[in-house]
Amino acid sequence: MKKHLSAKTKWLIVASILLAGLMTVTAATNRGRPGESLVQTALTPFRSAASALVRQIERYYDYVFRYESLQAENDALKKQILTMEEDVRSADSLQRENERLHQLLGMLEEHEDWVPASAYIIAWEDSSWRSAFTIGKGTNSGIHEGMVAVTEYNQVVGLVTAAGPNWATVTTVLDSALGISATVASTGYNGVVEGALATGSQGLLRMNYLPTDSVLRNNDQVLTTGSTVYPRGLIIGYITDADFDQTGVAKYALLRPAADFDDLEQVFIITDYENQ
Repeated sequence: MKKHLSAKTKWLIVASILLAGLMTVTAATNRGRPGESLVQTALTPFRSAASALVRQIERYYDYVFRYESLQAENDALKKQILTMEEDVRSADSLQRENERLHQLLGMLEEHEDWVPASAYIIAWEDSSWRSAFTIGKGTNSGIHEGMVAVTEYNQVVGLVTAAGPNWATVTTVLDSALGISATVASTGYNGVVEGALATGSQGLLRMNYLPTDSVLRNNDQVLTTGSTVYPRGLIIGYITDADFDQTGVAKYALLRPAADFDDLEQVFIITDYENQ
């Protein structure tokens, strides 16, 4: 491994070598001559100092070498940790996808006429007046405008409102622009579900045009009634509150969306189905 010494350290090494060499030559020259003992005595402190300097430089040299070795080892360990973390993330992602596909198979056993296309979300477009996202598949995969997006649990996510060769925009049910014919599963009351963004109920849905005498309970399930766009029986949400609208002649209900938009990463576009 290449070792880097400072200019000062290099000069110290050179100086110590020259000093040690000078003392050796001087000692050899004066060996056997009168006053040799005196010369040796005079040079002893310098030899000790030179030896101490050389030892100090050697220790510093070893320290630099060990530091660079540890730094290189630390960098290698960091890369190894990053690789392991990426492997864990990939394994977790594959496990989640496997679970979703397993649930999807169960859903398709109940709806054999459905033809789904799997797609991952690549970007969100979310604001106080709009809720939509982009997926990484489009017309090349048979995905076109007017197709419904669902989760593996038969929950409505939204509707494809624009599509290109390898992308598509899905407007979610939270957006006030969508209107879905729906029914309360336990009672059969019908109405229209829209996103409640426009009414200030962030993250909720609103079911309008319910009968005045309708009895609505919290957690009642709301499903699609079926149309040329939405297959029958998709889960839209669950009732959390109800009240009369401004006219006083009809009721509305607030719904908690069935789909978990906070953790949504993959959707299934129903590209074909038999309208019942």
